[in-house]
Amino acid sequence: MSAPLVLLVEDELPMRRFLRTTLTAQAFRLVEATTAHEALTLMSQYSPELVLLDLGLPDADGLDVTRQLRSWSRVPIIVLSARGREQDKVAALDAGADDYLTKPFGVAELLARMRVALRHAQVATGGPPSPRLVVGPLVIDRERREVRMAGEEVHLTPLEYRLLLLLAESAGKVLTHSHILREVWGPAYASQTHYLRVYMAQLRRKLEADATRPKLLQTESGVGYRMRDDVAE
Repeated sequence: MSAPLVLLVEDELPMRRFLRTTLTAQAFRLVEATTAHEALTLMSQYSPELVLLDLGLPDADGLDVTRQLRSWSRVPIIVLSARGREQDKVAALDAGADDYLTKPFGVAELLARMRVALRHAQVATGGPPSPRLVVGPLVIDRERREVRMAGEEVHLTPLEYRLLLLLAESAGKVLTHSHILREVWGPAYASQTHYLRVYMAQLRRKLEADATRPKLLQTESGVGYRMRDDVAE
């Protein structure tokens, strides 16, 4: 089985060299682009399994590249950007990016995010989902609509169950407030973040050993929530 092919879109030479060294040392195959035009051309030529995308490109904004890619491809996109504002992260994720890392970032975190993105892409193309969804100590039985945490059954309301299932199906991936609200409550509630805060607090009280220091259900400040997929049993 060949190593995953990654399209790296980065115009800064030092960062491109750093990522090239890092990724090739981890046995990833790499194609590189320095402009939006080149990125879209290489995407169609090589069909990579993952895209690492800088937002500050010389000929276009990376958000536009993300939207164009999303119009015809489901390839995982991880944004790597010096823009660290919450609204920049939300904009990238709402445009279709799968994850967002602010420069500078650690190699271990980058590789972990890449593994999550590749795993989600593999699951998405691997046929119908399994009836049982397992994320560390959390087990969700879709057929029975049953939830267990560390072996103990957890009783959830229908809305709590839908919220938990959405997060679990994207475990390891950050979901924006608006995305969660649209998927669970419907498009009319996309800005009603207070609903989400209330229900996340309820889920944490039912699932976390200490709801004030959650290990499973993580807050991405100003952006949304992420269910960690590396919590120990």
